[in-house]
Amino acid sequence: MKKYGIRGTLPKGDPMAAPHLLGESWGWTRWYDSKEKRDAAYEEMMQPFLYYRRGDRPTQSLEKIEEGA
Repeated sequence: MKKYGIRGTLPKGDPMAAPHLLGESWGWTRWYDSKEKRDAAYEEMMQPFLYYRRGDRPTQSLEKIEEGA
């Protein structure tokens, strides 16, 4: 059973949250078998994405979560 996860959401006031784009309730969740795998994935997700244009910055907020917490 996977009980360690990462939740991604848009920060409050983000322009991509406009109804005709992603919307205010946009988000995703990924689950992992262990805390170590989750933490490694989190650290990787926090690194700059290689294929963004120079100056682009992702605006998603990442949060570590645990099932039942």
